[in-house]
Amino acid sequence: MFRAAKQNRIFQDVVNQIQEAIISGRLKAGDQLPPERELKEMLQTSRSTLREALRVLEHKGLIEIKLGVGGGARVKAVSADRITESLDLLIRFQKVSLNHLAEFREGVEGDVVALAAERAKPTDIETLNRLLARAEKCVNAGVCQLGDFLQADKALHLSFARISGNPIYISVLTMVHENIHRYYERFLAMKDREMKENYQDLANIVQAVKGGQADKARQLAQGHVRRFNRYMKNRAKRADH
Repeated sequence: MFRAAKQNRIFQDVVNQIQEAIISGRLKAGDQLPPERELKEMLQTSRSTLREALRVLEHKGLIEIKLGVGGGARVKAVSADRITESLDLLIRFQKVSLNHLAEFREGVEGDVVALAAERAKPTDIETLNRLLARAEKCVNAGVCQLGDFLQADKALHLSFARISGNPIYISVLTMVHENIHRYYERFLAMKDREMKENYQDLANIVQAVKGGQADKARQLAQGHVRRFNRYMKNRAKRADH
């Protein structure tokens, strides 16, 4: 499965070989890597170099390492968790601005709802209707239900991604919507008016998706992102003065 590691860059070569075996499918989720002694012989590397490489692969989320009897390194299923954590760090260190986020979302979420309008099945429409009804119930209750409303909002956005059928959109937008609350908490004063506007935007987008109106759905989603980005930028400016 593995060859002797290249001596001039042995550590990185060990990481690359095992990573490629996982990506290519030669090693699948749940597979146990060979025992440490066998890996050392296959790769012709030291124990310390091998263990360091395995720690890097564990940090990447590609394997999990268990100690003790029956332990060892096992391949993990693909997960967006590490990517989500990376975005979380970028946000915490203020490396992603409001403009960065809006620019990204305007393009991606516009495309996603357009694809959803083209690909939605009757069962997908039922899901969207159910989530929209949940959001409406929260709006009618007022800001005391803001937390539940934002959860319904997130669920709708992620449903559009799922309906698109594109795993890249699903993963990336999951990453974004797991972290976007940090911007809401800092920059968005979501009162009754904003909740109603947000809900109406979502209702209009769902209606366009149900009607198979891809271009209209895209325009509505982009307008929604632009409006709420403007609200957040205005509040950020006031906070600076």
